[in-house]
Amino acid sequence: MMYPIKVIVNGEEISTYVPVNQTALTVIREQFGLTGAKPGCEAGECGACTVLIDGRPMNACLMLAPELDGKRLDTVEGLAQGGNLTKLQQKFIDHAALQCGYCTPGFLMSATALLNENPRPSREEIVECIGGNLCRCTGYKRIIDAIEDAAGLYEGGNPT
Repeated sequence: MMYPIKVIVNGEEISTYVPVNQTALTVIREQFGLTGAKPGCEAGECGACTVLIDGRPMNACLMLAPELDGKRLDTVEGLAQGGNLTKLQQKFIDHAALQCGYCTPGFLMSATALLNENPRPSREEIVECIGGNLCRCTGYKRIIDAIEDAAGLYEGGNPT
């Protein structure tokens, strides 16, 4: 069974039909062609599928596609405007806060939501913010440093 939805995806309104039994993640990846959000655990534990729904980070694997109706959906593909990386994206590069990159979109989306709400979070708030995102490659120090640097709070000297 298909369900009609209207959703604003990275600033563009989309009207479409979605299967009632598919997750938002499946529709985002397969129907909208936005593959930044990744299937990981598919149980809401890893954060690889994190997107912003009305500005709040959500695990797309835990939402049914019809729940997107009437919402604003922002994905990692919508962060860079005109080919220009956001400050946060650039700081992830500067701090080498990624390795394989699988989890990076989820971290970027969680941190974007935090910085939109609180442009100068404490280190503890950053740690809490990314608590739902797992990384099996880098550890978390460089990720936290990158978010701190994007907020103008980094005191660790030159990033390496």
